[in-house]
Amino acid sequence: QVQLVESGGGLVQAGGSLRLSCAASGRTFSSYAMGWFRQAPGKEREFVTAITWSGGSTYYADSVKGRFTISRDNAKNTVYLQMNSLKPEDTAVYYCGAAYRATVQAVYAYSYDYWGQGTQVTVSS
Repeated sequence: QVQLVESGGGLVQAGGSLRLSCAASGRTFSSYAMGWFRQAPGKEREFVTAITWSGGSTYYADSVKGRFTISRDNAKNTVYLQMNSLKPEDTAVYYCGAAYRATVQAVYAYSYDYWGQGTQVTVSS
């Protein structure tokens, strides 16, 4: 199985930046689309961004377009989320997920086979 561990979360002021990392175990990392979802207290988990297994396509929620960038390094079994111009409404636990050979389906939570434990991102106003 694939194990995912997120890191890089923390407390930042509005307008600041953070970079999240998701380190994956296993030898088949490149076979999975990788995505980031987030969940705030009292709210459902929502899609943030995803990247296909080849890295050829990326997808972003409208709320983060132009501010967040997803990338992956298959040689390091790691996916990254660069978050710029952070807003208080970005505050949430951010989860990394792996979806086997997903393409556009990576924008849907049901496509994911594995999830990390999450990392807290808090943006103060």
